[in-house]
Amino acid sequence: MNLENNQQKDRLLVSYILCAVGFFGLGGLHRLYNGKIGTGLLWLCTFGLFYIGQTVDLLLIPNMVDEYERNLRLKAGVSPLGVPLNQAVVASQVHRPTGNQLMIKLIEAAESKGGFLTVTQGVKFTGASFAEVEATLNEMYKSGYVKIDNDPNTGAVTYHFHEL
Repeated sequence: MNLENNQQKDRLLVSYILCAVGFFGLGGLHRLYNGKIGTGLLWLCTFGLFYIGQTVDLLLIPNMVDEYERNLRLKAGVSPLGVPLNQAVVASQVHRPTGNQLMIKLIEAAESKGGFLTVTQGVKFTGASFAEVEATLNEMYKSGYVKIDNDPNTGAVTYHFHEL
């Protein structure tokens, strides 16, 4: 992570240097350097949008650098936190129950929790996504197998399996 911070600081410094060069007639080099090709060429042809755009960019450069770094990570298949995206997707799909299997797992989880279950507990127990667990619990609610309550201490939405 420290190496990434140093690289980002270096990119920021180079961007400011290129922006400064723009005040001597070559505007937009900092934009080209940070992947903003269209506006970089526009700045280059119009002296940094008549130096107004060049001046405003002094405030915008940190965001340009962050956006460029984020896009590079995504193209490389790495999340902003440095986790490989493809491996995370594959790992999360290895033992994920779906459909009726997910319902059964949620019922087992609720049974172990005294008949009450939150979405977060369902995710932890099954390994399914929040959206999948919530959709399945709402489906069970609509069919009458589950009631929706609130935890009196935390206020969290809980699903009460009244038959357990």
